[in-house]
Amino acid sequence: MKLKVFALIVGVFALTATPAFAGKPDGTPSKGQGTTKAPTYTPGEPTPGPKAGLPAKAKAYGRYCKGSSKKKQEGQKRSDFSLCVTAMARVANNGDLNPRKACQGMSKKREAGQKGTDFSICVREAAKLKRQQRQEEKEQTESA
Repeated sequence: MKLKVFALIVGVFALTATPAFAGKPDGTPSKGQGTTKAPTYTPGEPTPGPKAGLPAKAKAYGRYCKGSSKKKQEGQKRSDFSLCVTAMARVANNGDLNPRKACQGMSKKREAGQKGTDFSICVREAAKLKRQQRQEEKEQTESA
């Protein structure tokens, strides 16, 4: 009886351990072999426009709106962060737009612990975005 139990345990172990010791399946190159390509990066991807969805704009312009509140105040449909992201998209795609006009609908109330109002943060960052765009355009014309 003990021999049968022992044989059964050894058999189960052999069946479960076989795939682990078998190695890599066919078709998989071993370490250091095969063709590996570096990831490609295209720096000239266009920025999303003002009518693009919020996730697309947040990836591009969310870094400019870091200081804006993500909480909705009473009566607001969208948070100040999402309004700031939309304002950044408008500024980026319309060179004639003034940062103050782009950030027009934002809250001018200061929240506790926040440096400046959401409106002032938006205006400051929109101006920074415009400066960066002008600098990039200048560098492109000089290199061409």
